[in-house]
This record gives sequence, C-alpha cells and structure tokens, in this order.
Amino acid sequence: MPNTSGPVPIERVRNFCIIAHIDHGKSTLADRLIQRCGGVSDREFRDQLLDSMDLERERGITIKSNSVSLLHETKDGETYQLNLIDTPGHVDFSHEVRRSLMSCEGALLLVDAAQGVEAQTVANHFVAMEYDLEVVPVINKIDLPAADPERVREEIDEELGLDPFEAVLASAKKGEGIEEILDAIVTRIPPPGGDPADPLRALIFDAQYDTFRGVVLLVRVVDGEIRRGDRVRLMRGDTDHVVEEVGLLRLRREPVEVLSAGAVGYAICGIKRIQDIAIGDTVIDTARPAQTSLPGYREPRPVVFSSVYPISTDDYGELENALGKLSLNDPALTYERETSTALGFGFRCGFLGLLHLDVVQERLQREHGLSLLLSAPSVRYRVSTRDGELHEVENPAYYPDPAIIDGTEEPYIRASILIPERSVGPVMELLTERRLATSRMNFLSSRRVEIQAELPLAEVLFDFHDRLKTVTHGYGSYDYELLDYRSTKLVKVDILVNGERVDALSQLVHEEKARPRALGYCERLAEAIPMHNFKIAIQGAIGGKIIARTNIRALRKDVTARCYGGDVTRKRKLLERQKEGKKRMKQVGNVQIPQSAFVAVLKSSPAA
Repeated sequence: MPNTSGPVPIERVRNFCIIAHIDHGKSTLADRLIQRCGGVSDREFRDQLLDSMDLERERGITIKSNSVSLLHETKDGETYQLNLIDTPGHVDFSHEVRRSLMSCEGALLLVDAAQGVEAQTVANHFVAMEYDLEVVPVINKIDLPAADPERVREEIDEELGLDPFEAVLASAKKGEGIEEILDAIVTRIPPPGGDPADPLRALIFDAQYDTFRGVVLLVRVVDGEIRRGDRVRLMRGDTDHVVEEVGLLRLRREPVEVLSAGAVGYAICGIKRIQDIAIGDTVIDTARPAQTSLPGYREPRPVVFSSVYPISTDDYGELENALGKLSLNDPALTYERETSTALGFGFRCGFLGLLHLDVVQERLQREHGLSLLLSAPSVRYRVSTRDGELHEVENPAYYPDPAIIDGTEEPYIRASILIPERSVGPVMELLTERRLATSRMNFLSSRRVEIQAELPLAEVLFDFHDRLKTVTHGYGSYDYELLDYRSTKLVKVDILVNGERVDALSQLVHEEKARPRALGYCERLAEAIPMHNFKIAIQGAIGGKIIARTNIRALRKDVTARCYGGDVTRKRKLLERQKEGKKRMKQVGNVQIPQSAFVAVLKSSPAA
C-alpha cells in the first residue's frame, strides 16, 4: 500500500481524465486503475465502480462524469496522488467531457484495438487540444480476436496526429498494460500549476445535491487553499458562505483538513438553494479575494426540445423540484413552465440530444417516482415575419400566423460518419432520404471511409443512429457539430379530432415530411381512442388544408333486433331514426380522449 502519511506535494499530483468513443473501455480501465492503486478492497469491488447510477450500469454507458483520488507508489518508492475523472463517450454528453477536461492537465485517449479511431475519438481529441492537455494514447482491448494494434497505430498517426509509438498497448478487461499506463501518467502528464500561497481560486466543475447537507460543490483548486471554517464567495452569484467540510473523493466523500492548489475534491458550504450556484463559477476567499475569475465554462445550448407533463396533475410541484435538482449538475438541461389544454400544466425542456432526453426521463421516473408524458421532440427554428422581426421557435404553440411569415430557417449540422468501405452505398441512400445537402468522402484506409455530410438536425433526431447501425452491420459511428441555419419550407401540422385541434399533438415539420408524419399520428390515435356512439374523424391539417385522415367507426346498436317479420318499412324507420340521432350527437357530443391515447401516440416514433 502507498504511504498515506501527510498531504502529497503538488509536484507529485496528477490530474487526468479518460476520454474515448462510446464502448471503448473507459469505465473498465478506471476499475483496473482503482484496483491497482488500492482504492477499493476486493470485497467491495464491483464492475463499473465510477458509474454510480443504476441507469448507467444497466445500459453499460457513462452518463455523468465521476472522479476519484488514488494514491500510487512508483518503483522508486515515491507516492503520487492521481485524481482520475471518468467521462461519458456519447455525443449527447460531450458537455460532461468539457467540464472534466477543464480540471485536468492530461488525458488518456482510449482507442479500441478492433474498431480503431471513431467519430467521438476525434471529437474528444480536439477538445483536449483546445484545453492544451497532454494526451496519452492507449490502444485497449488487445485481447480481442479481431484486434489489430498495428492498423490502429496507423490511424492514430493519420487521423489524430499523435506519435503512434508512444501508444500504450493494454487490455483493461484482463489487466494487461496497467503498470505501463500508470508509468505514462506519472512521467508524461505534467503536475498542476498554481501556488498554495496565492489568494484562493477554485473552479466549480460539477455539483451534487445531498438531502441532508445541501449542495456539494466539486472543485478544482487552482490557487491558494480552502479549509473548513473559511468564509468564501461565489464570484458569479456574489454570495458568501462558510465552508463546513472539504475533502477528497475516494469512491465516497473523505474529509481532509485542507485542499491546496492542484487538488480536486469537494466542498460543502451550507448552500441549500440549487439556484445559488452555477457550474463554472469561481470560489474565492472573502477575507483575501482574488481579483480575476477563472476562465468560465461554456454553457451548452440545448438543441432538442420536448414538453414534459406529469400523468397526475398533483405531481406538478414534485416535477418542478426534480427538474431543479437534475439541472444542478446537468446545465445542458433547461426548462420553463408550459400549459396545454389537453394535458394541463407541464414544462418545456431543452436537451442536447435524444439519448439525453431519454436519460432525463428515466432519472425523473426512477429517482423521483414520477409518471410522465413527453411530447414529440423538435428543434429550434428561426422564423422571420414581414414586420422585420426574427423569432426563435421550438414550440408549435408559438408559431406565427403563416400569413405574416416571410421566411423560415432550420439548424444544419456537419456529421462526421465513420463506416466500412462496403457500407458506402446504403449509408448514402440513408443520408439522401434524410435531406442530405452536401457530402465529402475521405478514404482513411483500405477499409475505412469518413463521410462528412451536411444535413438538417431534425433529420437525425429520431432513429438515425439505429438506422446507421443497421445498414453498417454495427460498425458505423457518427459525431456532429452544429453548423448554421439555412432556409427551409417549414409547416405547422395540427391534429384535429372531430374538428377540434389537439394542441399537445401539433408539430413543426418540413413540407416534404408533413403528410407521412400526420398520417402516422392519425393512425396511431385512431387505434388508441375508444369508439363512441358516432363516427369520429381524425385529421391532419396544415392551416385549413386537410392532408391526412382516418376514421373511428361508430358503435352501432342493433335497433331492429326486436322486429320479427312484418313490413320492411318498419325496420327502415328505426334505422333512419338512429341515423338522425347519431347526426345530432355528432354535432353536440365531445370526444373523450383518454390519457392512454396520448401516451400511445407520443411514445411512438413519428413516421417518416
């Protein structure tokens, strides 16, 4: 075991994170490093140690960045403190990666020995370069039958511009190469800068909510020291607080006397209100305040929007509290109050992507016990009106009158798609179907192709990732970045039930996709609404123009059942009377749309 007596000098502290494409072995490598450094006993060990949420463990993905402080003793007998931050790999959680990189001096860049360099590998490497980090490439999963480390070395050289001979070969699953990785961390990643004697400056890179202690700040101390009892100020919020506890994260919170420059740890300052803190804020000493704040954290802008309603209206207050707690350590989640005639009170929420939306929904249901209904996701459009004003619209309820609209624009992305060469044809067909604007191909090797495609963001929202995996037999991956706004033919599709508009089902879509989308909604709604005593028309409309229709036939009572023989005109009179009654009922009757119908329609993927 490493010598743990006294604090570790700043020159023997290493702050690093693990970055990679999804499913390249980040969490498994973190497990091996924790085991090797004695961060957990064999009895307490479990796979995916840093994935604390049940949802992460079930899905096998990292959703939240997590950190742990480890002590590592080298062959020379020197003890180093390694502050490790595990990060997500999916594009929807790239903001978590940015926050982690802000707190580090180096990064382990994992590359799968079989899959090679993929889209998110390249994107994460660029972010690490942006923060001027020392990048140590690691070729993981060398134990796989399909592993080809030499080919991957070439990709690291050609696509990342890193020295391929400095890459460490490892198998995190079998524990191979762990010693070499630890040596690389110690020798190649620089120690943190900063001076413990300077005025305190600490970066808030994350936060957690503790029911008993309030807000727990996760901080990287850049300059100075922070101790229990100190009076500190949050620069952005301009609020003062007394430090109740500081400590290190070693799978659980471990209090210490002081956090000095270079340390990554936590601080509990008696903050009870979530609204009082902001991720990226700087903590300074009230008695000896620093004059300049640390470089801020670039707030992510949500690109996917959906309305969230509680199934029971009594849960509205709980939903508001739950969204506040989730947004504390997930600044990509935004929300504002909204009202629907059909569904009551709810919130219009913004997300970074569909996986982000799905994860937030699951966390609200699991961690807070809420039953929810979500509207169809949409993106933020720009609508210019004839009076010269520009409106940003992501909610169909705020779409201006088409008569005063001068033009509409939608967001475009540049997607970087890495695929096997044999899949180029099917992928190009998929992209053409999704309104591809332009594309360019780069042949990275004899078997791998990168397609750089520009297409609307709305076209990759629903099932694009699943379709890409299908047509490439699981070998395709993609990453994207927002590009710009471009002119589009946007229409608002309303769903009418018995002539009445259902506001919760209105949607903004491209003109080409309007009819298939409306028809899909009409058909699913017809299956979900029970029959009434009169025929119900379910229609999709653009303004006053009906573009799709389906009917729910009426319940029909056999009014001639008691007529045995006799004149046929008697039966005709009864049928005519029934027909007139149904007409009057249709004029004055209301269609009762059950909550289950909205659930059935909105949980299904839209057609087209």
